[in-house]
Amino acid sequence: MATESNVRILQENQGILKKSVVNLFPKQGDCSYVSCYCEENVYKLGEEVTKAHPNELNKCYAVFISNQSRTVPLWRQRAGKNEDRLIIWDYHVIFLYHPEPDKCLVYDLDSELPFPTYVHKYVTETFRTDHILKPDYFRYFRVIPAGEFVNDFSSDRRHMKRPDGTWIKPPPNYPAITNSSADHNLEDYIQMDHNKGPGEVLNLTQFVQRFYKPAT
Repeated sequence: MATESNVRILQENQGILKKSVVNLFPKQGDCSYVSCYCEENVYKLGEEVTKAHPNELNKCYAVFISNQSRTVPLWRQRAGKNEDRLIIWDYHVIFLYHPEPDKCLVYDLDSELPFPTYVHKYVTETFRTDHILKPDYFRYFRVIPAGEFVNDFSSDRRHMKRPDGTWIKPPPNYPAITNSSADHNLEDYIQMDHNKGPGEVLNLTQFVQRFYKPAT
């Protein structure tokens, strides 16, 4: 039979576990979002954690999803037209929060899944499996610590302009994100060469192994 002291200790431990997962973004609607500027949306999430929850920043990651052919199929995306909400992006960017070895949350402002969604559910419904795809459609993941991404990312939005200078999609209403060393380094993040660029590049299996560890 559990003693009163043991029950109190158990309750205190459960409280600690609950507190270890911070509600980083209480309302999705309060997050900065502009369609087709997913890299900047994720940058703004990282910026928000830097300001509001700095102690959690080292548990967060920006993840670029692309491949050499720039054709990555993702399901459950709001921009998808069919019943499964499938769309093929040239690249996509999501935000990860990995507060405990067996807990990882995905924040995807373009997904119709809950905000956030646990990584296993997100992977199952958004990426499914590479086994049903041709190699040109395999997804690769460049994983960058969020603090590093916020410090180093830069985009003058040139990739969203037509040759005549008009916008393919309207840009965010805040100034372009730049740092002191580069006006534009987006390509460094999108390309999936293991030997170049920031962070590390993983295939789908490696990504799941890295961020999904079932509780034992």
